[in-house]
Amino acid sequence: MNPHLKGLLITALGVLLVVPDSLFVRLIEAEALVIAFWRAATAGTFILTALLLFQGPKAFAPLRRTGRAGVIYTLLMATTAPGFVMAVTNTSVANVVFIFATTPIFASLFSRAFLGEPISRRMVLTMIVVLAGLGIIAYGSSESGIASWKGDLWALYVSMAYAAALTAVRRLRETPMIPAVPIAYLGAALVLGLISDPFTSLADFWLLYLGHGLFIGIATCLLTLGPRYITSAEVALLILLESVLAPILVWAVIGEDPGAYALIGGAIVIAALLVSNMIALRRSR
Repeated sequence: MNPHLKGLLITALGVLLVVPDSLFVRLIEAEALVIAFWRAATAGTFILTALLLFQGPKAFAPLRRTGRAGVIYTLLMATTAPGFVMAVTNTSVANVVFIFATTPIFASLFSRAFLGEPISRRMVLTMIVVLAGLGIIAYGSSESGIASWKGDLWALYVSMAYAAALTAVRRLRETPMIPAVPIAYLGAALVLGLISDPFTSLADFWLLYLGHGLFIGIATCLLTLGPRYITSAEVALLILLESVLAPILVWAVIGEDPGAYALIGGAIVIAALLVSNMIALRRSR
């Protein structure tokens, strides 16, 4: 198969498997920390099992060479596990995924601050428009019964943490970082297990907890592998699919109306990123 097509298919499938993530959190009737524990524990276990089956313990050997960047990546990925659940349980799904779409913006800022990479005029203009869209989303949170600024802040943190994690491993492109993910997730589950009681709510365990973890585990592996074969602009465009499809799925299944402000602000964010990534893709070709 053509490597470019292979990368597109792998990344697109990974994005599609992430789409139901928010819906799983909505369907599980448990405390946020309990959901976060099982999400991290099951996803981490699935990824760890796959690594051991296909590569054995040697899969973790390259991590010893990643140094401080690898440690930062692992710690930040660990915090995104509970952060995502806290975001979804405290605000609307639409707000969460629209805010998550700003990850490339923070990645550009962190690359400038820590790696000395310049920020293009295209990205500056994109940031201005995206900030306007986020302002509308934030205003809508104060007017909505579903949305809340607390959840919006959690979503903003996850977006920043993930962008910082990606920046930390920019110089480790030749090192496969999938083995760091189960370490991050299982480490997060260990901490969450100490501050919550995850075994008090096991209703629909097989359907929701295991299904949730399996989706996230597979999606994480695919979204780590796919970008090896395609450009960052193409990856960013494909990831925007989640921002469009996730609110629609939650709206269709449980009837969660994100509200006019979230839709308007989200449309501005998505449109700005779409135009920006299309320009970047055209230039790269």
